[in-house]
Amino acid sequence: MIRLEQVHRAFGAVHAVRGIDLDIPRGQVAGILGPNGAGKTTTIRMITGVIPPSGGRVLVDGLDTVSDTIAVRRRIGYLPESAPLYREMRVADYLRYRGRLYGLERRARERAIARSLDRCGLGEVRRRRIGHLSKGYRQRVGLASVLLHDPPLLILDEPTNGLDPVQIAEMRALIRELAGDRTMLLVSHILPEVERVCDRIILFARGSIQADGDPAALVRDLPGAGRYTLEARGEPPGGTSVRDVVQRVTGIESVDDEPLDDGWTRVVVGFAPDSADRREDLARACAGAGLIVRELRAQTRSLEDVYLRLVAYTEPPAPSTTTPRAAS
Repeated sequence: MIRLEQVHRAFGAVHAVRGIDLDIPRGQVAGILGPNGAGKTTTIRMITGVIPPSGGRVLVDGLDTVSDTIAVRRRIGYLPESAPLYREMRVADYLRYRGRLYGLERRARERAIARSLDRCGLGEVRRRRIGHLSKGYRQRVGLASVLLHDPPLLILDEPTNGLDPVQIAEMRALIRELAGDRTMLLVSHILPEVERVCDRIILFARGSIQADGDPAALVRDLPGAGRYTLEARGEPPGGTSVRDVVQRVTGIESVDDEPLDDGWTRVVVGFAPDSADRREDLARACAGAGLIVRELRAQTRSLEDVYLRLVAYTEPPAPSTTTPRAAS
């Protein structure tokens, strides 16, 4: 549904996007993460046809966003971070106005308005002025407006920005419902946002993609996954140490021990990242050696760890020495 081929975008001497290749199939829900200035918004603007790439090609449903920009825009529902709402208008009137902009005929427009009002839970406020609604309801109005023409691609840029916890939960539920029958891009810098909604995460930093995959795989492949912390005390037979006892467990790849107060020892044990839970094996080995265990836990990894390692702590790229080719 979306394909980027060696896409660059420069603003004078500033290279906002650097040689991105990306392929998002039809029906996938992908989240784009990254800090401010990572190139997320610039990439979205190129996908939506708002700005052309400085080099490379952007395709939506097989159509070039530069040469077929009108046809591309008809296939996209784009909700920017600040939805362009007219607060003096009533909800239903605003949706009629947007329907006319999409070129919908009267009967089709009224059916689309009824459908959008129902899907976004706006039936009770359809006659209220937009400026009198809460921020959560205004976000719903913006979402309803981009659903009118039933686009196969939905792009949401920070859809829960400024909402309270209850409104965030409601918006997430609505997004999950809408994701069932269309391709969706969710742009955010809020980690739980994309982790709970998306089945693929794309991490941007300094104009390029740092990681791309499903959340579970990104966490599993992070160094440190498959590690356990154990604190034990005792005198194993044969003069062995707590470390020696732990090392007898099969499949161990690394062991680090640290003496603590009162005879306790902390041991950090590493297994293969994709191995099964090994806490029972570790506990059994300690019990067999007569050790007392006061702590045994898996070192959990999260998307936040992935983000910090691959995005926040990456070195900035070297200055570009080539000029991207002009968009055709």
